[in-house]
Amino acid sequence: MRKKLKDVCMFYSGTGFPIQYQGQTKGEYPFYKVGDIANNAIAGKIYLELCNNYISSDVAKMIKGCILPKDTVVFAKIGEALKLNRRAITSCDCLIDNNAMGIAPKLDSLRIQYFYFCMKNLKMQTLAESTTVPSVRKTVLEKYEIEVPSLVEQEEIEKKLTLTQKIIEKRRQELSYLDEIIKARFVELFGDPDNNEKSWDIDKMEHLCEVGSSKRIYQNEQSMEGVPFLRISDLVNRIDTGSKKCDLYIPIEKLAELKEQGLVPRPGDILLTARGTLGRCYIVQSDDEFYFQDGMITWLSNYDRRITALYISYLFEMPGFRKQIDELQAGSTVAYMSISMTKKLNIMVPPIELQNQFADFVKQVDKSKFDTMTFAPIYAIINLYLHTYFYQGRR
Repeated sequence: MRKKLKDVCMFYSGTGFPIQYQGQTKGEYPFYKVGDIANNAIAGKIYLELCNNYISSDVAKMIKGCILPKDTVVFAKIGEALKLNRRAITSCDCLIDNNAMGIAPKLDSLRIQYFYFCMKNLKMQTLAESTTVPSVRKTVLEKYEIEVPSLVEQEEIEKKLTLTQKIIEKRRQELSYLDEIIKARFVELFGDPDNNEKSWDIDKMEHLCEVGSSKRIYQNEQSMEGVPFLRISDLVNRIDTGSKKCDLYIPIEKLAELKEQGLVPRPGDILLTARGTLGRCYIVQSDDEFYFQDGMITWLSNYDRRITALYISYLFEMPGFRKQIDELQAGSTVAYMSISMTKKLNIMVPPIELQNQFADFVKQVDKSKFDTMTFAPIYAIINLYLHTYFYQGRR
């Protein structure tokens, strides 16, 4: 039986989070931002565990915060983050920022993990308003219908999908461990970028590579087939999962025209997320063929002989370096790193021989990553279950 969400769920809105109350590591309530939901999903977690902000009950009252109960499914409701389709379940009473929304199932008719997978199956962007910044309204979601079988059937479906999710989580943990090994080696060779303890030369990004973006592609130049046209959500998905899925394209002829003008990234160039989730790096591969959205993604190319793309990409992952990015955002309501900001970043420049040594180490670790089963077959299994139970309906 299919039912509308408004008949089987409660809806919860996010709360504005004044900057003066942010950064507390203790308090009665975790205050989750969209980035926290993303970090939990990237870590393969179903339940929210990672949080960077807490508030007291007094502050919650002062800011008129909406308290979400345990077992609420939360997700981004606006912007590029909406398209990434990331969900999480609250593990305690908490608050979420006003770029997110929560939906709690009435547990007499819906099991929480079954409902979580229902919401995972929903491609939120299909319900979003077609504006420059995509967003989804509560009134639209209230009318969305889901399959509501008996609680016994829900439990059976849960078991199958949860088992597959656990395989993904185990795989992510293995990859995370390998990534931590690489980061530890980075610090061992180069030191902490925050204090440059090894006294390497410092130079501006603009002196070490070209910093720019793509040529604007207008809506009437886009198509439903051809060469993938990447937005931030597509690029982040490619970084996190290796998936090359995309729902926007440009004609092959258009890409050929851009190539003739030297406006297409080459293997070894870096694409850098510049809005929302900042500073995620993707190094263009030799078999890549795509174009990308200007303004949202920054393009680094033509490196000085003193620097390598691999070194830059891992530098952006180091907490000591990311402090620079955070400082640039002070007071901003929307996380954005312009081309001019990127050009002025201070880059630690160790000897090229040391960077090449680091690259050899990363290559060895990457072999271990490649030897382990990729996510693709696992996601195929999950998608099959989701399609069977939630999309086609069951007999």
